Amino acid sequence: MSGQDRAAGAARVFRGGGGRVSFRWHPRPARVAVVLAALLVPLAVIAVFTGTYAIAPQDLADLVAGTAPGPVERVVVLIRLPRLVGALAVGAALGLSGAVFQSLSRNPLGSPDVIGFVTGAATGAITAILLLQAPPAGVSLAAVLGGVATALLVALLARRRGARDAGYRLVLVGIGVGALLAAFNDLLLTRGERDDAILAQIWLTGTLNARGWDEVVPVVGAVLVLLPVLVVLQRRLATLELGDDLAQQLGIRVGLLRYGTMTVAVALVGFATATAGPISFVALAAPQLAARLGRGTRPPLVGAALMGAVLLLGADLLSQHLPLQLSAPVGLMTGVLGGGYLLWLLARPARSRL
Repeated sequence: MSGQDRAAGAARVFRGGGGRVSFRWHPRPARVAVVLAALLVPLAVIAVFTGTYAIAPQDLADLVAGTAPGPVERVVVLIRLPRLVGALAVGAALGLSGAVFQSLSRNPLGSPDVIGFVTGAATGAITAILLLQAPPAGVSLAAVLGGVATALLVALLARRRGARDAGYRLVLVGIGVGALLAAFNDLLLTRGERDDAILAQIWLTGTLNARGWDEVVPVVGAVLVLLPVLVVLQRRLATLELGDDLAQQLGIRVGLLRYGTMTVAVALVGFATATAGPISFVALAAPQLAARLGRGTRPPLVGAALMGAVLLLGADLLSQHLPLQLSAPVGLMTGVLGGGYLLWLLARPARSRL
């Protein structure tokens, strides 16, 4: 039994379909996933029932029965449910993406918001807003393409055959590329028309305000389609963490797996950023917190997705219910909370980091 197995509990094997389908699972990470999923229930209840327009349980019953008054239907169906579903999907997408990049880079700082992919998605979006005056669908597509282009650039610049420090090179190159793109974004804002620049600046704060089903459905679809793909590849990702040479000896096609999973993770970041704008630190913190609660040595995919959803929904509720009418965009709230987490992570001894 490995150290991880001892920490996370002895592995169990599930077999179904007459033995045709089987997979290993660990009890403790599974229990953590169940607890996180259960925690989403009260958070979702708060998100639906609280706010400027109070919703009573009877209002929700009337809505299901089709007898609710118009204001209740508009508030719940057109405002609060899209915001709730958007927070869950964006948080899950960021958590998943962070888990993949931290596994590939073998570095807890190797998350897409630290290594510039989120900034690249933002570059694509504000370019579409300021230079092309694109509609919301065009902005979403530009965000995805911006994230993919940034990932390709970082991978190309960080590439060095046989390098043992590939993870650190990816992080350092990504930080540099992200800084350049952030400066480019600021330059675009200063050169754009005033109204477009204000719109882009609001988008750059990262917010779930006024998000409708048109913005939310794409990221929900991305999570539903890409999460099973990553779960199927999870064991191969774990093998890749042992090193390229050993993974190749075990039959893993290292290059195909690395760039394939990077593409999936970047697509998740692009869809998440297109929906809510740049949201910082969720992709960084969610995989690490899920791994620590599960006492594992690598970020669990499902746990990271659930933790990302809990963190973003919790931060969004906190941003809505700050005292003294200090409500702030959720992107600023995650930045404040995540900054403290990053300082704590950097201050810890290297041996104790995951």
